[in-house]
Amino acid sequence: QVQLVESGGGLVQAGGSLRLSCAASGRTSSSYAMGWFRQAPGKEREFVGSISARGRYTNYADPVRGRFTISRDNAKNTVYLQMNSLRLEDTAVYYCAAALTSFGTSADEYDYWGQGTQVTVSS
Repeated sequence: QVQLVESGGGLVQAGGSLRLSCAASGRTSSSYAMGWFRQAPGKEREFVGSISARGRYTNYADPVRGRFTISRDNAKNTVYLQMNSLRLEDTAVYYCAAALTSFGTSADEYDYWGQGTQVTVSS
């Protein structure tokens, strides 16, 4: 089993920054690819970005590319989502997910999920 706990969400003004963290624990947690997803009110869950198990490769959704950065520290079993230049439309619950073999864009590729952390961007 792998357990994931997100933290770092909160209220931020448009144009500001937040860094989300996802702490992983359990069996072989450092070997998992990690992804971030988000779900805004009234909308479907959408892919944000992902990172390979060792952090060499990353992938981003178009709306966040150039503004968000995913990184990981496997010694701490933690993955980060640095969010800069936040916009009102970034408001959502952000979820961390772990995959054993892939770091794709589809939610069904991921095996474990955290409970989510709320990010609210205000004007």
